[in-house]
Amino acid sequence: MAELAKITVEPREPLASEVSRRLIDYLMSGEVQPGDRIPSERQLTEMLGVNRPTVREAIKSLGFLGLLEIRQSSGTYFRGADSDVLYRLFELGLVFGGQVARDMVQARAELEVTIAGLAAQARDEAGVELLRARLAAMRECPEEDFPEADTAFHAALGELAGNTVLRDILKGMRATIQRGWVQRTGAVRPREVAYDDHVPIFEAVAQGDAEAARAAMARHMDGASRRLMEALEVRSTG
Repeated sequence: MAELAKITVEPREPLASEVSRRLIDYLMSGEVQPGDRIPSERQLTEMLGVNRPTVREAIKSLGFLGLLEIRQSSGTYFRGADSDVLYRLFELGLVFGGQVARDMVQARAELEVTIAGLAAQARDEAGVELLRARLAAMRECPEEDFPEADTAFHAALGELAGNTVLRDILKGMRATIQRGWVQRTGAVRPREVAYDDHVPIFEAVAQGDAEAARAAMARHMDGASRRLMEALEVRSTG
């Protein structure tokens, strides 16, 4: 006798989150300028086809993020998005999953590859010794300290690369992704895998081989990014 398979229904995120995401896309489209008033709650309700309390909740959330300013008896206005707001948006994407999370992880990976190449080109004796010490700390530190040691290795690469803009952007990205990972998955990637990935990065930078450094970092980030996104997706559907 033929068997019937269980029906599985894909979980949906809260409706207010969907509305928030739609509003973020609208605000960041370039069509809305800082200081512009956005449509009223009533208009948004009609445009999005959702109830008014849901729209109100979404607007309130974006107000807390710093994207919107709610003025009593006047309306709701777009405040613009400075770097702090953008990082909060990225973190929101990591918390809820979705395209923002994927974009954030991909952008971080690309920048890490660039930084590795620059570090190899700009290396000096002091920088190589610092990187060697950070790699040793990754190998020898207690298990609970490994995430911090891992981050310190990447931070040393940023210092060695000599580009303060890239260094600071990546610093914010790493912190955001780390918070998103811990909050969303409660786990980190295997220590042995992570440490082994960093050895060829160090060796390439120490030898001044920018191409090899970029290739080693790309391999590391491919695996790390894949594990992160898989964990986020499992958590989203679990």
